[in-house]
Amino acid sequence: MARPVTLCSGQWADIPIKELLPMVKEMGYDGIELACWGDHFEVDRAVSEDDYCDNLRALLKENGLECYSVSNHLAGQLVCDLNDDARSDAFAPEDCAGDPEKKRSWAIEAMKNTARAAQKFGVDVVNGFTGSSIWHMVYSFPPASQEMIDNGFKDFADKWNPIMDVFDECGVKFALEVHPTEIAFDIHSARLALDAIGNREAFGFNFDPSHLIWQGMEPHLMLNEFPNRIYHVHMKDTALTLDGKTGLLGGHVEFGDARRGWEFRSVGRGDVNFEEVIRSLNRIQYDGPLSVEWEDMGMDRVHGATESCEYTKSIDFKTSDVVFDAAFDKDNQ
Repeated sequence: MARPVTLCSGQWADIPIKELLPMVKEMGYDGIELACWGDHFEVDRAVSEDDYCDNLRALLKENGLECYSVSNHLAGQLVCDLNDDARSDAFAPEDCAGDPEKKRSWAIEAMKNTARAAQKFGVDVVNGFTGSSIWHMVYSFPPASQEMIDNGFKDFADKWNPIMDVFDECGVKFALEVHPTEIAFDIHSARLALDAIGNREAFGFNFDPSHLIWQGMEPHLMLNEFPNRIYHVHMKDTALTLDGKTGLLGGHVEFGDARRGWEFRSVGRGDVNFEEVIRSLNRIQYDGPLSVEWEDMGMDRVHGATESCEYTKSIDFKTSDVVFDAAFDKDNQ
């Protein structure tokens, strides 16, 4: 199947866009998923400058690349995050640092503007995070009541419904990457999030199997569960390295350390069953991009992103439009 294979630019934000695009083409990609940090897709400029989107489109065309979505994970995280964490100060302008509500207010407007910028740029999907005010309650000690959990989903809906109103106005969809630290991090919490936000059509999911496999899930089952809500797909792999000493929670051990219980891997080198992923994507008739989000601490990134592109193209296939034994049907003889 001719699904376009794109590269998520978020992990390459240290490279200016004019330098990155020729690299992306050289690595074999059909397009790029532009991240809203670095200089890859600047939301404020896209909204305020008349020629920004046209110039960026021209630059893509010059390099023989397409863009089907943009991603604003950093601003999205701040919408529902508790925001009293200095680690997230870098996600917002410097004058927001140390001021949780200022960070949140900026993030809400940034996500609304991302919808406007996406519409102007000509893409209809924005990928990202939502943050969560209850992620720290994922292990219920001190005990968390059902009311506390319900309030967390209500907080998410209260903050994201006004943002989704702008997405509706712009004809753009938001694809939450189901991911630890977000309001939805597995199938059950994804269902709760949809229910909380009234199942509005603008809100769906960016499917990323790498964050599901280490939780013990079969990632393709999420595709089967939400066939009409998969608005974007990340191709990303994870290998579990449990040896009796390592654990799933990581032990405060950094990525790349052999003592970790799991690691992100170059696509095809981990434990994700991409055969089932492709079959499920065919079943739900997803025809959007397969976007490689490349992360592997043990491999050169150009080598890894190149082989991930090749692997993704090699495993994608079209579903059959005939019954395999139709030739033996007497009506066809």
